[in-house]
Amino acid sequence: MSYKIGLVGKPSVGKSSFFNSATMGDVPEGAYPFTTIDPSVGEAYVRVDCAAPEFDESCTPSVGFCDDGVRFVPTKLVDVAGLIPGAHEGKGLGNQFLTDLNEADVLIHVVDFSGKTDVEGEATEGHDPRDDVDFLENELDMWYLEILEKGIERYRSGYEGEERAIEADLAEQMSAFKIKEEELKQVILGQGLDLDPADWDGTDREGLAREIRKRTKPMCIAANKMDDPDARENFAEVTSDPEYDHLTFVPVSAHAAKALKKAADAGVVDYRAGDDEFEVVEDVSDEQRAGLERIRDHVDRYDGTGVQRALETALFDVMGAMAIFPGSANGSADEKGAFRDCFVLPEGSTTEDFAYHLHSDIGEGLLHGVDCRAGRQIGSDHELSDRDVVEVVTTN
Repeated sequence: MSYKIGLVGKPSVGKSSFFNSATMGDVPEGAYPFTTIDPSVGEAYVRVDCAAPEFDESCTPSVGFCDDGVRFVPTKLVDVAGLIPGAHEGKGLGNQFLTDLNEADVLIHVVDFSGKTDVEGEATEGHDPRDDVDFLENELDMWYLEILEKGIERYRSGYEGEERAIEADLAEQMSAFKIKEEELKQVILGQGLDLDPADWDGTDREGLAREIRKRTKPMCIAANKMDDPDARENFAEVTSDPEYDHLTFVPVSAHAAKALKKAADAGVVDYRAGDDEFEVVEDVSDEQRAGLERIRDHVDRYDGTGVQRALETALFDVMGAMAIFPGSANGSADEKGAFRDCFVLPEGSTTEDFAYHLHSDIGEGLLHGVDCRAGRQIGSDHELSDRDVVEVVTTN
């Protein structure tokens, strides 16, 4: 499990319900602030079309599972403590929230699109979901700005006459965000700024902090409670607002997802996580049938409950990760089976990156790779694509 997806948002919007439906965990749920105090970490799955059928093989996953040609690859999911305005100043569970948040590689911001919780997670009516989107981005930007300012101060307090680069000091100060010196330089220049912070005003610094945040904490919005008519109206309005074109929105009903998974486990419905339909296969009461039909309305309207799609949108679309299968050029299985592994790597990964991901010894002894579909040799610097099947040829 190479990546960690963080669930963020204000209290009482359904983060814990989302987490439980994605992992079938059992973290506390409740319509009051700070139901979640400590972060909960669980195993969720993202779907990848299995490569085995293309090689006339049946896969034997070492982790996760495969269901009718769909590989369910595990990833870590973290339900982070509720956030309220002023978190970067220590309000609510602010400092703890920001510390926990930094463990995540990509974020899913769970927003109550029904408008029935205010900015602090209290029950209300007519709340604009855009206020929640804005406040979360602002809290993160202010957090990044504080750390950026410390990096600028580090640069200013250097020894006089010493040759220094602002991107080096910022990279050291912001190392927890996993941003490298060269990338910081590109961001600074991309903002139209000189490499001298003395020339940056307050607006420049805020804009720079925001851009660094977008790069290092990419985010999608899980528009939750979309089984509510008010949520559907809000969704149409927000997603047509050009101010939010930089974000990806996924319509979600965490309640529907959890209900269907429980019903499937009980043998009441035939349903697989992420499917766009389900079938009732056992006798149910009139009340249960009515509830399932309400869920069906949401599933039919949005081609699923949205929870599974949100996970995959965050990891593959927003973050740009890709799935890679280790393979063999002859496609044959060994004594442990075929297509046992499927790894999730960053966009732009090369054969060499993949070899080191498998093991440092494999990377150090790398000779070349083999594209198992094309049956051709590929170099160490060959850039891989999603769902590639690659054999690594190494001296180790």
